[in-house]
Amino acid sequence: MRWSSFLLLLVLLGLPASVWADDRPNVLVILCDDLGYGDLECFGHPSIKTPHLNQLAAEGVRLTSCYSAAPVCSPSRAGLITGQTPTQLGIYDWIPAGSPMHVQKQEATVAKLLKDAGYQTGLFGKWHCNGKFNSPDQPQPGDMGFDYWFATQNNAAPTHENPNNFVRNGKEVGPTAGYSCQVVAGEASKWLEQRDPAKPFFALVTFHEPHEPIASPAALVETYPDADKKGEALYYANVTNMDRAVGSLMETLKRLKLQDNTLVLFTSDNGPETLDRYPNAWRSHGSSGPLRGMKLHIYEGGIRVPGIARFPGHVPAGIESDQPVCSLDILPTCCELAGVELNDTSKLDGTSLVGMFEGKTIQREKPLFWHYYRAYGDGKVAVRDGDWKLVALWDQGEVKPGAAYKKGDYPLIAGAKFTKFELYNVTEDIGEKENVASQQPQVVARLRKALLDKYATATANAPDWFSEAK
Repeated sequence: MRWSSFLLLLVLLGLPASVWADDRPNVLVILCDDLGYGDLECFGHPSIKTPHLNQLAAEGVRLTSCYSAAPVCSPSRAGLITGQTPTQLGIYDWIPAGSPMHVQKQEATVAKLLKDAGYQTGLFGKWHCNGKFNSPDQPQPGDMGFDYWFATQNNAAPTHENPNNFVRNGKEVGPTAGYSCQVVAGEASKWLEQRDPAKPFFALVTFHEPHEPIASPAALVETYPDADKKGEALYYANVTNMDRAVGSLMETLKRLKLQDNTLVLFTSDNGPETLDRYPNAWRSHGSSGPLRGMKLHIYEGGIRVPGIARFPGHVPAGIESDQPVCSLDILPTCCELAGVELNDTSKLDGTSLVGMFEGKTIQREKPLFWHYYRAYGDGKVAVRDGDWKLVALWDQGEVKPGAAYKKGDYPLIAGAKFTKFELYNVTEDIGEKENVASQQPQVVARLRKALLDKYATATANAPDWFSEAK
């Protein structure tokens, strides 16, 4: 019997939540920042050592077609917590400090839904779902369902080493000692130790690593003597330091005897940073492996990311799955595991992965969809359905890749025209080297309609943050 059916039976019997809450699975989501598809040892990196993530993959499933919701941070994170395409939320781009852009309070989030179902909820690390952080002018993590939060608006400042910009439940923390991933993992571990053991938990741990500006322990940097490019050893050590933080979280679960009833999901918010985006990116030596493009690209290197799921008794150990999964799937997956009935799924773009855990093929009602109007190159929108990925090319003139959303951008987004399309079989052609649109007109026609319909729906009621009071 599935959790949803079991819990419905208990509700019909009139039994209180305390009767069943102990046995519902916990969820720990670990999200990295700018970690590339090829950055982990267990995903083929020839130099970077990630023993703890290797072990996590050996104990679970390595997701080789795992996607983020967007090729840039804020939209990706907004998509993860809501299960919705970021464009329809109005999260078009990364959010600078002070920006009016934010995930609005009325949106259902995975934390809200699980909290209402009796889960304890915690956020630890990078937030980046609003511009006016820790201000009553916009919703904060606590307003979006997190009982406890320890977070920064965007990056760890001034670097990963001894960051001084964390806020804990609305109060500024001040200087912290250590590296950001260790600080974040330590806070999450403390919360796990002090939480009510009678209730299940949902924890979202969002490391800043390996986003710039990078700082890494000297002892780890010295373990990469063969790295010859400027900043390369620093980057490699940064990923290894993050791996150690993952190890400490897993050790906490084990020590608290939580490891057997906790779904652990590990992934990244988008592909790796490029070396030419801004001056201090000289430390960005991330790898997208065999994929085309990097962060800010709508091609695979911008959106296909490492993915690992560990769930003892549900996910067989040491397997690999090439079924397309996405961070948009986290909300419906968690809700099904928690027995939360989603009454209106019309706005959701993800689907539950519980069937995949049971060895079934994922059935999607909607193709996976991505949009980033400031992507590198002309490709700005894409859909994936099965083996096929259709990329729509922008016909609105040049926009600066990666620049922040500004006044005047909304008409470009709402009025975008797409007249050229590329088609790739990303199962056989993971590097998107061969555009087969001319050879598959029927596939192009089908996916073109799906892409244009979703784009129209997503932009129909999305806000223009500089003309509407939000």
